[in-house]
Parts: sequence; structure tokens; C-alpha cells
Amino acid sequence: MSAFILEKMCRGCKRCVNTCPTQAISMFSQLAVVDPALCTECETCMEACMHGAITFRVTEEKKANG
Repeated sequence: MSAFILEKMCRGCKRCVNTCPTQAISMFSQLAVVDPALCTECETCMEACMHGAITFRVTEEKKANG
């Protein structure tokens, strides 16, 4: 699983970017984007997001492995 940004809810406030301990989140076209290779599933971004725009989902790679 990795963090996933719900684009319609993201307001581009960068709170998730500033709180991510692994710098897995960056901004692209004023929306947050998660690099699943860097995401450690710590949920810090989810707690920081005041818009409820972050959730977690199983990646295709992890579905195949388990």
C-alpha cells in the first residue's frame, strides 16, 4: 500500500509535503503527488491533510506479491 492523493479534494496546501518524513510527496501542477517507492505508509501525511485528500491503496506490485 502507498499513500494516494484524491485529486478532487487536494487544495495544494503542501501540508503533506512538509510533514512527509521520507519526502515521498511532491507538488505537480498545484496538486500533491506520491512516489510509492518512497512511501513508508507512516500515515503522517494523512493526519496532516485537513482536506481528507489522502488515503491508502494497494499497489499493483503488492497485489501480485500477496
